[in-house]
Amino acid sequence: MRAPHLNRALVLEAPLRAGDGAGGYIRDWQVRGVLWAEIKAGMGREAAAFAATVSRVPYRITVRAAPHGAASRPVAGQRFREGSRVFQINAVAESDSRARYLTCFATEETAS
Repeated sequence: MRAPHLNRALVLEAPLRAGDGAGGYIRDWQVRGVLWAEIKAGMGREAAAFAATVSRVPYRITVRAAPHGAASRPVAGQRFREGSRVFQINAVAESDSRARYLTCFATEETAS
């Protein structure tokens, strides 16, 4: 396996539930750190959403591995942010037999 080219700085964010003062909650995002990554796009598709059409593109995002339970280890339900772009993490797996890198299967959704 060739070593990935980690040339993009992505902010790892985890969901945070905060009370809204009326008995409900709002979802906010807490920064967990910045990870250097290699991003590879998959084949996109267009889908109808509530009041608009959205395009969804799957990505394979490779980052350096971190121990299980570490704040810097991505998990499903978190997201990566690069400026205004947001990549929702759907699944995470070791990408090599020595567990030096993780592959994050993510989706970017944009209104079209």
